[in-house]
Amino acid sequence: MQNQELRMTRQRRVILEEIRSFDGHPTADEVYEAVRKRLPRISMSTIYRDLETLCDHGRIQVLEVGCSKKHFDADTKDHYHARCIRCGRVTNLPVQPFSYLEQAFRDLCDYKVVGHRLELLGLCPACQKAEEEREAAEDITDAAK
Repeated sequence: MQNQELRMTRQRRVILEEIRSFDGHPTADEVYEAVRKRLPRISMSTIYRDLETLCDHGRIQVLEVGCSKKHFDADTKDHYHARCIRCGRVTNLPVQPFSYLEQAFRDLCDYKVVGHRLELLGLCPACQKAEEEREAAEDITDAAK
């Protein structure tokens, strides 16, 4: 469907602008909340439909990472992601894709390798801070006993 011209409706333009404005990769629910501030009458079904259309036309990509919700990314070039195992936040990693991986796996298996994705798992800065604060509070509680 990428060959067909995409009619850029006002809703699609606002959805695309909002996805680009996120620091990270929003879920459909997060896109909906952001877009509703500008287009209060937009429905969730319109969001889902337009997200799918934008994906089909290569304007955004969907990330179906190891969490239950899809995330959306305005950067359609190949790149890697990190996902927080606590809050589910997904962010870009500041490295170029490792093209040698594809050749290495072509040599190791019977698959016709056409690409790869890499996702690192860990705690985002906000969850790290919350964990440190929780541990500090526990230390204070333990010391008071």
